[in-house]
Amino acid sequence: MGLTAPNAHAADSDIAFSNVVFNHGKPIVVGLSAEVEAPLTYTMKTDVTLDSWSVDAYRGTDPDSYTLAISTTRWGCSRTSSGGYTYHHCDETIEVDPDGMPVGNGGHLVNSDATDWKSYGLAIKKNGGYDRDGLSATVRLQRASRIVKANASPEPAAKGSPITVTGTVQRANWSAHRYDNCGGRLVNLQFKPAGSTTYTTVKTVTAGSTGNLKATVTASQDGTWRWRYNGNATTGAADSAGDYVDVK
Repeated sequence: MGLTAPNAHAADSDIAFSNVVFNHGKPIVVGLSAEVEAPLTYTMKTDVTLDSWSVDAYRGTDPDSYTLAISTTRWGCSRTSSGGYTYHHCDETIEVDPDGMPVGNGGHLVNSDATDWKSYGLAIKKNGGYDRDGLSATVRLQRASRIVKANASPEPAAKGSPITVTGTVQRANWSAHRYDNCGGRLVNLQFKPAGSTTYTTVKTVTAGSTGNLKATVTASQDGTWRWRYNGNATTGAADSAGDYVDVK
């Protein structure tokens, strides 16, 4: 769990955090209910004995008011020493729960949380003092998207005849706790020939006002059709399930 700084001591300056990276530098994409695990790595430098320490991300101006991780698993912190300092190179996993944020916003994510979160490091000393550093690292939270009702027809299809591929693009509405149809998005129609493992974009369409997708292509060979949405600053990417069409 994240640590809460004691109030009895002023912040000290003999501890420093650096090299903080959330989720390999990529956004953390979160849906409506499932907890999401993301890696966290950092280095912590100290010349005093510590009781515990943590790194987390937060929104707003107060790191105690609304933090990102509901819990943290520390897999290991290797140690090196130089110039009287001990360096802890830490490898952790943070857990983000859209329905279990520690405090703030009624205990769940809201749509405005799909943005960059600031980070801080907190170290508790053996003597009861502490040090909390505001850090330069940020992590972006994104709302999950999905593509439903993806369908290619007719099945089977005659060679040279038209195939129509449909679907609906949606994204998580954290505030209302539901998935909403998402209109106006550019979505790629992709094809994977039978025997291949690679999808190739065939055309790009704009989703209708209700998130509906529709494209017509010519049947040329057996293979699988799917939709691919690449996401944007606030929304994660998504692939539909593939639909195999046998071409006669």
